[in-house]
Amino acid sequence: MVERIALFIPNLGGAGAERVFVHLARGFTESGVTVDLVVLDGNGPMREYLAPGVRLIELNVRRTLLAIRPLVRYLNEVRPSILISALDHANIVALLARRMAKSECKVVVTEHSTLSIHSKNARNLQGRVMPMLVRRFYAEADAIVAVSEGVKRDLLAHGLPEDKTYVIYNPVVTPEMELLMRESVDHPWFQDDQDIPVVIGAGRLTKAKDFPNLIRAFAKSCRKTPMRLVILGEGEERPQLEALVHELRLESSVWLAGFVSNPYKYFARADLFVLSSRWEGFAMVLVEALAAGLPVVSTDCPHGPREILAGGVYGRLVPVGDAEALSDAMLSALSEDHNRSVLIERAQEFSYQAAVTRYLELIQMLVGE
Repeated sequence: MVERIALFIPNLGGAGAERVFVHLARGFTESGVTVDLVVLDGNGPMREYLAPGVRLIELNVRRTLLAIRPLVRYLNEVRPSILISALDHANIVALLARRMAKSECKVVVTEHSTLSIHSKNARNLQGRVMPMLVRRFYAEADAIVAVSEGVKRDLLAHGLPEDKTYVIYNPVVTPEMELLMRESVDHPWFQDDQDIPVVIGAGRLTKAKDFPNLIRAFAKSCRKTPMRLVILGEGEERPQLEALVHELRLESSVWLAGFVSNPYKYFARADLFVLSSRWEGFAMVLVEALAAGLPVVSTDCPHGPREILAGGVYGRLVPVGDAEALSDAMLSALSEDHNRSVLIERAQEFSYQAAVTRYLELIQMLVGE
């Protein structure tokens, strides 16, 4: 019998994996299961979204590797039926802790990124050797969950067992999203008297998201029709993006808004969403945009966008890194009428209820019920 599920993730930051675990914790709790969310440090923007009844366990360590001993202690004292972890380092720590605790707890590791691409773009030795560590440790898991078919194919290419590897799409659409979309936006570009279209991009300001390509594509589009660009998110590439905006003389039409706790209200009032990524694991933000009925243009990057958009049925796909193609797709999308109800309906296929159901089915299979 599944009496307690433990979810293990390093922190409660605002990135995709953290949001996924907060949604799963809520869904498991609503299903009548006791849930512990185990983190190194409980601070972070997603803390306020924890559902009542979810117990937050803080291990009070600074680095993921240092979590092994306190996690062993937790497994021995609390004895959850199953431990679900996310992110490479945390997945390995979860498996090591289970081994050291000699616990009968089942372990499910979840992979949210394309391992082969991340290792190629890693800036340090640790990142470059991660594929070897994943091959060594993930095989000990009772199940491996990939967030897209593309991520699953990548894991299998690294030698992981197919009979243990499953695809469960991320829990994205939640009941409260509609309420969040109704919140007002205190910015002049989003007021009712404005008729200049607003293009939205969102995500961490990192190399993977390739926002420079979006800004260059936007600059090309601006020469043909007036529009504005809002990029939601924060990250290490902000200085370079600010310099590019200045270089292209786009200060009056590009707003780098930083991290926002409620991106949905911006999606609900924008005219187009653009994902310019070089790579993704799933691209949750595409589903969030569709849930707002927002037309989308995306790079055909590995992995996620092609699956979410059904090969281009629900949004345009363009080659990675091609600013000209991205600009053309943006202009075409802005000039067309879109059936927003069809986009919203597509997003419902990635609801948090659907993901929770799939996880519970997997858990029941693992514990033998």
